[in-house]
Amino acid sequence: MAIIEQYIVPGLKLLPEKMDTVKARAQLVAIGFQESGFKTRKQVGGPARGLWQFEKGGGIVGVLNHPSTCKIIQGVCERIVLPPYADLCYGAVAYHDALACCFARLLLWTSPMALPDRDEMDKGWLLYLTTWRPGKPRPEDWPENFKRAWEMVT
Repeated sequence: MAIIEQYIVPGLKLLPEKMDTVKARAQLVAIGFQESGFKTRKQVGGPARGLWQFEKGGGIVGVLNHPSTCKIIQGVCERIVLPPYADLCYGAVAYHDALACCFARLLLWTSPMALPDRDEMDKGWLLYLTTWRPGKPRPEDWPENFKRAWEMVT
């Protein structure tokens, strides 16, 4: 449960209350397992940063500029005293886990897809693919990551 208490809860507390749901927590945990295993803050051989592995020109810029998330992430940055600039946020998500969680939750928020339920693993996979757009998606790992995430949050 350290993942929930150390990474998820502190991040979600910086966001509007409506964004903290069991479905959101499960998807965040599943994606964290898929992306970094909650072990890697800098992508090996790549540019991604943070436990959810954000690239500056992808998820960071996307969340900072998306109409449904730009004001929210600006508010988060103000609360943690970080100017909401792509370069600064990109550097910060590698070590500021609450901020990284905020970016991850807000990236999910930009999707028109609903968050998946416990029995909707394929829907969770599709949401992950369309929001993160991983270069090496590893579909064989998703079922276990999704199942493990739901076990952790319920």
